[in-house]
Amino acid sequence: MQSANMLLKKILWSSVLPFAAQHGMKKDFFPISRTLSLSLCLKQDNSCSPSEKLDLDAWKKVMKSGLQEAASETVSEGKELSALAAAREMLDMWRLAGRLVPENISEEELKTFMECPSKSAKKKYLRYLHLKEIHKKNDKRKVIEKREKRLESQEQASETDVTKKSSLVCVWASGMDRAYNWRVAQSMIFGQPLIFDMSYENEMSVREVKNTVRQIVLSEGSNRRSMDPFHIHLCNFKDDSLYHSEFIKHYREAWGKLLITVTDQCYTDIFPKDKLIYLTADSPKVMKTFDHDKIYIIGSMVDKSIKTGVSLARAKRLGLETAALPLEKYLLWNSGAKNLTLDQMMLILLTLKDTGDWKKALEFVPKRKYYSFVSKPVHQLKKTLNLINMLKLRKGQDEVQKQFAKNYSKKLMQK
Repeated sequence: MQSANMLLKKILWSSVLPFAAQHGMKKDFFPISRTLSLSLCLKQDNSCSPSEKLDLDAWKKVMKSGLQEAASETVSEGKELSALAAAREMLDMWRLAGRLVPENISEEELKTFMECPSKSAKKKYLRYLHLKEIHKKNDKRKVIEKREKRLESQEQASETDVTKKSSLVCVWASGMDRAYNWRVAQSMIFGQPLIFDMSYENEMSVREVKNTVRQIVLSEGSNRRSMDPFHIHLCNFKDDSLYHSEFIKHYREAWGKLLITVTDQCYTDIFPKDKLIYLTADSPKVMKTFDHDKIYIIGSMVDKSIKTGVSLARAKRLGLETAALPLEKYLLWNSGAKNLTLDQMMLILLTLKDTGDWKKALEFVPKRKYYSFVSKPVHQLKKTLNLINMLKLRKGQDEVQKQFAKNYSKKLMQK
């Protein structure tokens, strides 16, 4: 028995340990070899007779295969770390060259940067991170400035006045929060539902999904502060989606306490189809009045490239009624697509629900998108607008003069 143990130790020291040392695993291998030798010796004491022989070749193969798998794992991890280090070095070079590169970048952002398909996409992503970092710095600077101003005012004011003001502000804020929560809680039972369709994640990039979630957060805040809030439904919402992770980043612990309905079901499975109206800018039907008995659906999509017809096609597949806001009826539109952000849509619908006045509701449309509200027939305003644009661009002045001469001669003939 002692001779067998000695033979096993010689084999371990002569064949397996040099192989482990070449792969950088000598330190971790000693306890493994000791336990294996002891286990084999115990098995020999219990079951093996002195005449039986050990199959050492098979045992060597098993040990070598395990060492090779561990070495391959370490090599793959080393490759990933080297790729990340190379990407960081390249970003440092770009930063020294004066390109728009963020100062601090996380591993997750670095991986998304490496997964970008082209160089232009990488540049756009870095520019987005750089601008995001600048906005964060500006926000921190503003917070610090406000804090310093507040401290200065507190030092100048007397202690009694400060305590009175702070106590009144705290009481007012807590009271308003209770009132807002009570209204939203009532809307979940008696209020008119408003649906956000959360089925467009595959149609957007990561940046567009983040903007979508930010706009829904603003919409929820506007709805919460209104006199008669909607009962917000987030339909087609998946727990493993990017929407979910972004909402948790914004709300944190308050995500589970929001007074809204979040479900993975489709709205057609919850509400009757004859009450649903899908609001989309591509709809041929124009919305005339706000109907309190209908349930309006807003597509939760922010597309920088303006993908036309996506929400309209989805509504047609589901057999739903569609409608578009009457922007051209009340506004002299400037240029560009008639798409509004989700928080602007929420403000417009809340104003329509409270007042029913389109002019008050459409004041939330950004003023850069239109010239003014319509006070004359639309076709006359369009003619004058085309003339103004042609004169601004200094093109086609001869055509303007000819058109003016024709109109002037017609007026003379009529007289």
